[in-house]
Amino acid sequence: MASGVTVHDEVIRVFNDMKVRKSSTQDEVKKRKKAVLFCLSEDKKKIIVEDGKQILVGDIGETVDDPYACFVGLLPPNDCRYGLYDATYETKESKKEDLVFIFWAPDGASLKSKMIYASSKDAIKKKFTGIKHEWQVNGLEDIQDRATLAEKLGGNVVVSLEGKPL
Repeated sequence: MASGVTVHDEVIRVFNDMKVRKSSTQDEVKKRKKAVLFCLSEDKKKIIVEDGKQILVGDIGETVDDPYACFVGLLPPNDCRYGLYDATYETKESKKEDLVFIFWAPDGASLKSKMIYASSKDAIKKKFTGIKHEWQVNGLEDIQDRATLAEKLGGNVVVSLEGKPL
């Protein structure tokens, strides 16, 4: 069942910026988003970019030591969100980068929030063309261990995530 919620143009712009990895200057790369959260607008009619809930590539090594742990820390304990995480990982053969779409629906969120986010998920997913990995997460215990994300990305062939061995 669709909720009638629409996706704000800024959400699509952020997705396209994260998806397209054109050769950029060092400054442009630093401004690229590593991770971002999306939420429903106040009136619950639009999916918008959540203010201040992002990690830039340039933050890593500056204000952010572990981008994955930092991303997990952005998730609200008692409300739903959508997220995009640009995962950098290594298999035995090669280094890879993939965008992961995350639907965060923690047990502590209200039933109303879970219902509207669940019924609006297709609206945002339709705009995010080419996403290979989707992950519904229902609590910190599902997402805190980076090995769980590594499994989503490539099963047991992933040897490191964000430069940290598994």
